Amino acid sequence: MRDRPIVREMGTLLSGNVLAQIISLAAYFALTRIFSAEDYGLYSIFYSYIEVLIILSTCKYELAIVAADTDSEAQAMARFTLRLNAIVSTVLLTVVLALWLAGALPGNFAQLGWMVLLIPPMVFFCGTSRVYSFLFNRGHHYSTMALSETVNAAAGAIIKIGLGLLGVLQAGMPVGTVAGRAVGNLVYRLKKSEVGSRKSEKSALLAVARKHVNFPRYVATKDFINSFSSNLPFLWLALYFDRADVGLFALALTFTFRPVNILNVAFEQVLYARTAEGVREGRSVSGMIGRFLLILNVVALPLFVLAWFVAEPVFAFCFGGRWAGCGVYVQALLPWVYLMLSSTSLMFISNVFSTQKTEFGFYLVLLALRVAAIAVGIHAGSFLLAIRLYATAGALVAASLLLWYLWQVRRYEHLLRQ
Repeated sequence: MRDRPIVREMGTLLSGNVLAQIISLAAYFALTRIFSAEDYGLYSIFYSYIEVLIILSTCKYELAIVAADTDSEAQAMARFTLRLNAIVSTVLLTVVLALWLAGALPGNFAQLGWMVLLIPPMVFFCGTSRVYSFLFNRGHHYSTMALSETVNAAAGAIIKIGLGLLGVLQAGMPVGTVAGRAVGNLVYRLKKSEVGSRKSEKSALLAVARKHVNFPRYVATKDFINSFSSNLPFLWLALYFDRADVGLFALALTFTFRPVNILNVAFEQVLYARTAEGVREGRSVSGMIGRFLLILNVVALPLFVLAWFVAEPVFAFCFGGRWAGCGVYVQALLPWVYLMLSSTSLMFISNVFSTQKTEFGFYLVLLALRVAAIAVGIHAGSFLLAIRLYATAGALVAASLLLWYLWQVRRYEHLLRQ
């Protein structure tokens, strides 16, 4: 009875996310002819820091917005997280600015030069966007969420292409990304009444933060480790290999992970809200989750098999000869990405059943495996070997997590029948 609204909600959210995805990926047909593999490699290094630091800026408290017991508690959680994000972003800007002025930028930061100053505002805009997306998700305002993502993609693509045509090459993509996210946030700001009154007592905000302390304690720590390990090719491997190799891998990663991530975000947001609601009300949720996984895999498996065979010629044809070689990286990534399509869509399960501490162990194992993979690749002097081992590690842990999530749902259903 509730499946039909879920399908409709997923359709609404996916319509905006898919449109945003189409706009963003279509822009690469122009971007890859304006920017070089080296430029894209540098951009990927820039964005890798965003993905790691965004976790620190909100400490994953935005996830507690959906899990909150009441709407007033959810609004208080949103206000607290917005303030935390602003404070962390300001501190980050102060540190980065001081290092840049002193000429003491470490590691890959030095390659970015003045572009490191774009990292704090991007972290701020991403953090704000995440808070609002979960708040609007709780209220089932999926059309607003979809519109924000579409505006973000369109604005970012237009600005990147425009700057590239004007000759702003290395900085064009980072600047366009920051500007696009800022414009996308305006959609949420027009509906800021969803957050409620901003005159909350400090003690009330701290109370809800303490109540949901498991999110920063376990989820943020887990996601920070996962994000750090996911970005090892850009944070560590890029120090030892040519930036063009990094750029080729980054483009392959974009066209395998970005479509999957867009789907995962939509699936997870809708399923998270519905599953949390079902568990609060003591209803069965296994049927909904089982049907979702069945439909997802029936549709996805043939597409992934096809992608394996056509990756190299398609990349060479679509993006030109200088991007030849991307297909090899796509083939290395596909098994991992396929398993992640299911496992990441269900990652909210640990939040619903408060098993974040156990989930943390999976990501510690993943970090160890990825560090070993990168180290072997560096020792062997082979970028491709490092990526293949890195992807294999991800596939093994994704499969293990999927089985563990399903076991938790089965255990809940068993207790429900007793």
